[in-house]
Amino acid sequence: MGGRRGNTDAPADGRDRDERGRARNARPRDGLGRPLPYGSAGVDRQPEGVVRNPRETVAEAQALLDTGRPFHAHEVFEDAWKSGPEEERTLWRGLAQLAVGLTHAARGNATGGARLLRRGAGAVEAWETGQGEDRPYGLDLAGVAAWARELAGRVEAGAAPVDAGAEAPRLTAGGAR
Repeated sequence: MGGRRGNTDAPADGRDRDERGRARNARPRDGLGRPLPYGSAGVDRQPEGVVRNPRETVAEAQALLDTGRPFHAHEVFEDAWKSGPEEERTLWRGLAQLAVGLTHAARGNATGGARLLRRGAGAVEAWETGQGEDRPYGLDLAGVAAWARELAGRVEAGAAPVDAGAEAPRLTAGGAR
């Protein structure tokens, strides 16, 4: 059968690995990054390892957040965190945590969502304090941190799951929606 069962595209051994045996996951996913059954129509995945300049990163992530795809926005921020200068890694990692926090809140995971929203807010605030820069690349770090803490409080009070698109932050001038 060539290592596959029927026409489901699922690996015969249940493990999706490349020719070197490294994990990869070709399984389709929904807009919040949740795995769907093999053979389902999922949303396009964000390519990994894309090097963008910081303003492209912010614009791409904002477009994904606006369409209710915070899981995908997190992957854009993760690319910046991994490929950017060392002194900016805390900033991009914090923004990735905010996007994952929104993802968890939208999936109905109030505890994880609130925890990650607060952790991300703390990270971007720590970066801002350490660098003395509150609007790198047009980012409104104070507004984004305030958005995250406010949403974390609502999620803990029972607002989960939230609508990821409606709750998405404004990353640049004007802060949260």
